[in-house]
Amino acid sequence: MKRRTKIVVLGSALLLTAGVASAATASDAPRQREAAALTGTAELYRSAGDDITFSFDAHLAAKDKDDPMKATGTFEFSHYLNGSGARAEVEVDCLITGGKVAVVSGVITESDLPGAEGERVGVTVHDLGHHDRLGYSWASTGRPGEGDEPPRCVSSAPFEKVARGTGDFRVVPWQPEL
Repeated sequence: MKRRTKIVVLGSALLLTAGVASAATASDAPRQREAAALTGTAELYRSAGDDITFSFDAHLAAKDKDDPMKATGTFEFSHYLNGSGARAEVEVDCLITGGKVAVVSGVITESDLPGAEGERVGVTVHDLGHHDRLGYSWASTGRPGEGDEPPRCVSSAPFEKVARGTGDFRVVPWQPEL
């Protein structure tokens, strides 16, 4: 009886070891780094108490590293003060990053801001840890739907400060072969 038990335990141990080895092999497979990315959410700081939020989920696949206009993803922004304001969802059409700075643009696909749907907007993010900064194309062109539409991957300098404790933007630097 003891001998049979030892064989079963040994057999189980071999199966367990084989399972661990194959699981380790699958998870150890090298993953290809994406060419560029901008992710995260933050609120902007305004002394008047405006509620302004930006969220990003923009990516440029490794296979598309030579063409930032093949970026995919979305970003959203909203601006409210005293119960009025608007929000917008944007489909990414370009993403360029350099170091900790990203410029992303896209076309507004959904918004409660009159005239904004179908318009292109651009946003610039400077990833500084918990002190991120942000700029947007409509700072100089007028709000989306009222001003001039910028071309792809164009925005303003990141002049706005994010609210304390909200900056979690993450920029993956683009490294094209030049």
